[in-house]
Amino acid sequence: MRRLIIFLCMISLALVATAQEAGGTAADTTVVAAPVVRSCSLSGRVTDEDGKALPLVTVKVEGQMAGAMTNLEGRYSFDFQSADSVVVNYSLMGYERKRKVLVRPHGKLVWNVSLSSTGTQMGEVTVSEVRRQLGSTQELSTKDLKRLPSTTGNAVEELVATQAGVSTHNELSSQYNVRGGSFDENCVYVNGVEVYRPLLVSSGQQEGLSVINSDMVERVQFSAGGFAAQYGDKMSSVLDITYRRPERHEGSVSASILGANVYDGFRVGRLSFSQGFRYKSNRYMLGSLQTKGEYDPAFLDYQAYLSWDISKRWTFDAIGYISRNRYRFKPKNRVTKFGTMEDVKSFTVYFDGDEQDLFRTLFGAVSLTGRLGSRSTLTLGASAFSTKERETYDIQGQYWLDDTNTSEQLGVGTYMEHARNLLTSETQSLRALYSFRPGEHDIKAGLQWRHEKVKENTREWEFRDSAGYSMPHYADRLELIYNLKSQQDISSNRIEAFLQDTWRHEAAAGIFSVNYGARLSHWSWNGETLLSPRASIGFVPARNDNLTFRLATGMYYQAPFYKELRDTVTTDGATVVQLNRDIKSQRSFQVVAAAEYKFRVAERPFKFTTEAYYKAQSRLNPYNVDNVKVVYYGRNEGSGYVAGVDFKVYGEFVPGTDSWISFSLMKASMKLHGKTIPQPTDQRWNINFFFSDYFPGTDRWKMTLKMAFAHGLPFGPPHSGLERFAFRAPAYRRVDLGMSYRLLRPQEEGRRTAFGRALRDAWLGLDCFNLLGISNVSSYLWVTDISNQQYAVPNYLTGRLINVRLTVDF
Repeated sequence: MRRLIIFLCMISLALVATAQEAGGTAADTTVVAAPVVRSCSLSGRVTDEDGKALPLVTVKVEGQMAGAMTNLEGRYSFDFQSADSVVVNYSLMGYERKRKVLVRPHGKLVWNVSLSSTGTQMGEVTVSEVRRQLGSTQELSTKDLKRLPSTTGNAVEELVATQAGVSTHNELSSQYNVRGGSFDENCVYVNGVEVYRPLLVSSGQQEGLSVINSDMVERVQFSAGGFAAQYGDKMSSVLDITYRRPERHEGSVSASILGANVYDGFRVGRLSFSQGFRYKSNRYMLGSLQTKGEYDPAFLDYQAYLSWDISKRWTFDAIGYISRNRYRFKPKNRVTKFGTMEDVKSFTVYFDGDEQDLFRTLFGAVSLTGRLGSRSTLTLGASAFSTKERETYDIQGQYWLDDTNTSEQLGVGTYMEHARNLLTSETQSLRALYSFRPGEHDIKAGLQWRHEKVKENTREWEFRDSAGYSMPHYADRLELIYNLKSQQDISSNRIEAFLQDTWRHEAAAGIFSVNYGARLSHWSWNGETLLSPRASIGFVPARNDNLTFRLATGMYYQAPFYKELRDTVTTDGATVVQLNRDIKSQRSFQVVAAAEYKFRVAERPFKFTTEAYYKAQSRLNPYNVDNVKVVYYGRNEGSGYVAGVDFKVYGEFVPGTDSWISFSLMKASMKLHGKTIPQPTDQRWNINFFFSDYFPGTDRWKMTLKMAFAHGLPFGPPHSGLERFAFRAPAYRRVDLGMSYRLLRPQEEGRRTAFGRALRDAWLGLDCFNLLGISNVSSYLWVTDISNQQYAVPNYLTGRLINVRLTVDF
């Protein structure tokens, strides 16, 4: 009740202040005789040398109590008393102090400031401070995105996958798991608008380019848990992307064996515009799989971002996106050897048939942002997302299973897989966001309406014959081992609202940052209303400002989307999908405690971070994972918990470059039908390593090393319950190495031609994917021998490959 009263008081103050500012603006247009104004306001934005926002900068007026601290966007605003001269100081640890003298200030003043790092220069390498994190969201460095060895073409997601608490088990996919959550539990925003992934994608081979274009990205924020109320109803993580507004003409072209990217951006007056075109083909990588055949994937997309400063108060933004991801595959044969050194089995298959998939996506968003005064803003926006998906295949395989030690034939059979899956999904939304910054507070409130429509018409079946007998075998009838049919057409509405406040205060004990708020949502499909309170606190002690402590807690929900609704009913071997109107959101009460310590080694900055977390889960909707396909039970049947701890060391292991290593321990357990079992994402340990280096004596050569070492996940026979997941896949081990040579330095002398002067940077790269040549497993194919014994034949991922790339910046 006390927090509710505080919320209502803050809203009242915000409305009063807004009305006063609006009134003041109107009065400024009238010429009257008035005394000299004694009270002034100062606002602006503080950035670093690269134009990135600097939070927690102290802005203070000498000789007065007036001042403020910048928010996460680097903005500040406060009132002060005028005088003949007023001195304003800007300070932040690790950056040079800046002093501004205002002579007889009056009215509303705007002053944007850029602070320089206090690092020492070594040629073109700068040693600076590592960024401090007071909230539950961290900002990831984007400077190495273009030189990151990337197998998917989605560099941002691959960067996220190297963070503490994040894991991936498939280099062909950009999907990732965060602290025991599924792929569907990750929330992704682009310029404040939530984006989605296709629903029918079942393997990394089919997956094309994500919505995020890394060439257009300015800022990447990521939270692995304990995030604020402004973010949606997901249980695991938030990825918040902000696109760059070009201040000048810029561009880049990159090409490799895997595809090509073209980016162009410019600014004309008050209008900035950027666009990107991408093409990707993973045919080269798929050629290293053990299943040989004709792979013909082609993934295309185009994206544009426009920002128009209509006036000093109003800004219009628009984003447009279109993609066409096509995958064709005609398999020929496959030979897989598996087992132990003493007991090696050989699995040989000859195929007939093909697969043809097509995924089309359209996305658009517009917003109008108005600065109602020096301390408040209002954003009105609309967005639409549409996807049309088609997955079709008819593939027959004739297989032989042999014991290589004795040359004994263990099994022979045939299987045939058929699918005609069609799905269309449309989402439209309207939203309003209000922000008010009174003094040390940053209050945000939002309201969103979303309409969702999904139409599905799918038919899948699988026939399996072992030694001349169909599986399952019945003497009086013939049945398929798997048969599924679904024909649905649903439409629903969601209403979501949130209110939160971030209070930052500098006291004698240290710096405090407190975020508290709540999220309210209602879904028309099942009539469910959710209230999600969340809170976090960050503290930097004055006695040792190298330390930072954080604590976050809250109630988080996984609001169901279409896949979670799909319940199944099996009658006489035929399975039909029925949508469950009684489905409820999965629920997770989370507590995250973190500590951070900044230190220096050889005058280079480092940061050690540890986070411990616990998630008490209820109303779980169990699911199976096959490759990247997530299939839900469609019922709230489980409860469980996830507990773990993450460790991360980040810093300049080599001067001027960012590197990090993370180690995670976790246990994800579920109670299902009275039995305690591991969750499908129960990964007990995980190590991520990212290292970058320059060759000694030169900055032309740069090396990037990316390593993932993750515990294997539980698995079991297909089309069976989680209770039968009694096996665990081998650990995922992968090392990718990237070497880059700078062909052209920035502003290098000797470029006398106009074209040469237009070139800003150029790099030639050589990547070695899967440097150690380890055969990782993505999923399993189950076969039965003549004695009705089942064997799990591993489906191996890609082998060692070499990639050549060229990147030119204009």
